[in-house]
Amino acid sequence: MNNTNHAQRISGAGLLIALGIIYGDIGTSPLYVMKAVIGSTPINATLVYGGISCVVWTLTLQTTIKYVVLTLQADNKGEGGIFSLYALVRRKASWLTIPAMVGGSALLADGIITPPISVSSAVEGLHILNPDIPTVPIVIGILVLLFLLQSFGTQIVGKTFGPVMFLWFSMLAILGINSVLQHPEILKSLNPYYAYDLLANYPGGFWLLGAVFLCTTGAEALYSDLGHCGKGNIRISWAFVKSCLLLNYFGQGAWLMQFEGQRLGTLSTNNPFYGLMPDWFLLIGIIIATIAAVIASQALITGSFTLIGEAIRLNMWPKVRLIYPTNVKGQLYVPSINLLLLMGCVGVVLYFRESANMEAAYGLAITVTMLMTTTLLSYYLITRRVAKVWVGLFLAVYLAIEGSFLIANLIKFPHGGWVTLVIGFLLISIMYIWLKAFYIKRRLTEYVPLPEYVPALRELSEDDSIPKYTTHLVFMTSADRTTDIESKIIYSIFQKRPKRADIYWFIHVNTLDEPYTMDYKVKVLANQDVVRIDFNLGFRVEQRINLFFRKVVEDLVQNKEVDITSRYSSLNKQNLIGDFRFVVLEKFLSYENDLPFWENTIMQSYFYIKQFTPSEGKWFGLDTSSVKIEKVPLIIKPAREVELKRVR
Repeated sequence: MNNTNHAQRISGAGLLIALGIIYGDIGTSPLYVMKAVIGSTPINATLVYGGISCVVWTLTLQTTIKYVVLTLQADNKGEGGIFSLYALVRRKASWLTIPAMVGGSALLADGIITPPISVSSAVEGLHILNPDIPTVPIVIGILVLLFLLQSFGTQIVGKTFGPVMFLWFSMLAILGINSVLQHPEILKSLNPYYAYDLLANYPGGFWLLGAVFLCTTGAEALYSDLGHCGKGNIRISWAFVKSCLLLNYFGQGAWLMQFEGQRLGTLSTNNPFYGLMPDWFLLIGIIIATIAAVIASQALITGSFTLIGEAIRLNMWPKVRLIYPTNVKGQLYVPSINLLLLMGCVGVVLYFRESANMEAAYGLAITVTMLMTTTLLSYYLITRRVAKVWVGLFLAVYLAIEGSFLIANLIKFPHGGWVTLVIGFLLISIMYIWLKAFYIKRRLTEYVPLPEYVPALRELSEDDSIPKYTTHLVFMTSADRTTDIESKIIYSIFQKRPKRADIYWFIHVNTLDEPYTMDYKVKVLANQDVVRIDFNLGFRVEQRINLFFRKVVEDLVQNKEVDITSRYSSLNKQNLIGDFRFVVLEKFLSYENDLPFWENTIMQSYFYIKQFTPSEGKWFGLDTSSVKIEKVPLIIKPAREVELKRVR
């Protein structure tokens, strides 16, 4: 891992990569926010000024203050996202697992609708040129291409997308300024009174918060992608991004005021965003908007990969394959999640077909995520010794804001909001099953003192009457204490089939809350016979135990702590190294067990899901040719006494 990632430092390149990776989602919100706010009602000053004012203050309170100023402070050695935040506070209260799981699953679920709504909103601009153009196949084609690009890593994507997003935001600002100059009174909507007037006095005004909320849905992805760019680059670039966004929203408001009393559906374009564009620029604008929408999807996808990587570390997700496409910190690709998101996005496009239908479903789940982040962040602020009065004020303000957004978004439930909530429920079910199963397995795993078995291991090693199983026998152990070992491993060595070896190695991998730590400790329990190695690896370090183990053995041989030459006399003379064999114990649920009904159901579900995930050997990065997978029952204790009668 290259710890000197240029993208992390404040620089022109870092700012450009931040534009390319971080701001796609929130940056393309002008495509659909004001269209959703106005809806099918006649355009009037209260609605336009109040809608713009709500957007201004939502971006200020929610995105700028909560996320850019406060939440980015809660970085875990440079990493962001709700699971990184949870890792910082999880020792403070056990119940904090709940907001972490709920928030993570809701973010992933709502993310499935982000790429379709962004790309559909952009591509539907073609209807202005030709109302009969079929947009659904175009949208699906673009999404498929985007997901195929993911395996190349976000640095390549960021470098490519950065300049395009700079062009996009510049276009937003120029179009906005041009329109504001024709109706400068729209700048009065900076006054929060107009937002209050809309919410309190306009008929059904409060429920418009569901549409207003769409302007800040990308804020959570902004935090999730922290590890890709660094907080300095995000904060500086946000000043530019927010200015461009506000100018465009003001411009849309100014354009709408030209048609006061009319309905959007009766105008030449039903989207105020495209209304800002002169006719000669329309096709160019649609192309740039479509490319920007593709980039918007990228912010969500990279954030999802980061989330899943951290969920695995926290035992909340199956150990699926993780790929690090480049040697740059923070770069991660998860093939299974990439496929899951692609299938979800295509399904959303086929189900809703138009962006207007997606607007009705979008944002409900993300409000849940933001509420969960607020809960976790308040605990983080307490750990940083922030005065409780300030933490209480923070909680009161943001629970009120996000609670209002959640209530307003609830009207979306029957219009498609249920889709993201169902997906979120499925994801949280997997997280719950995985975490609960981890605790059940840990409780049922029996450990024995390893030093007590060292004399027996020595005797077995020197017993010529037993065929040698391998020269070096390596077991993966989950025992945290260096003096402990699973009883199943002892059973495997001595009873299943005596495994005679020259040296017995026991490897334990300890995954740390820090992202990039890589160190190890060695404990020689019996000189030249029994060795334990503990690897301390950060949660973003790829598990390549085969490679790491080889490096440790080389160091031990160099320091003359172990002798790995073969003990067969004919081979020893030639200084030949003996073979290494890894043994990984995979547990299964015995039919004969006395687990309570609910725990039994959890474990049955766990093992059902596990059959679709890589084996432990592949997860640890072990060479498949030298790995032996042994199945052992999770519970040996029978559920009941069996009374058998012998008949003569």
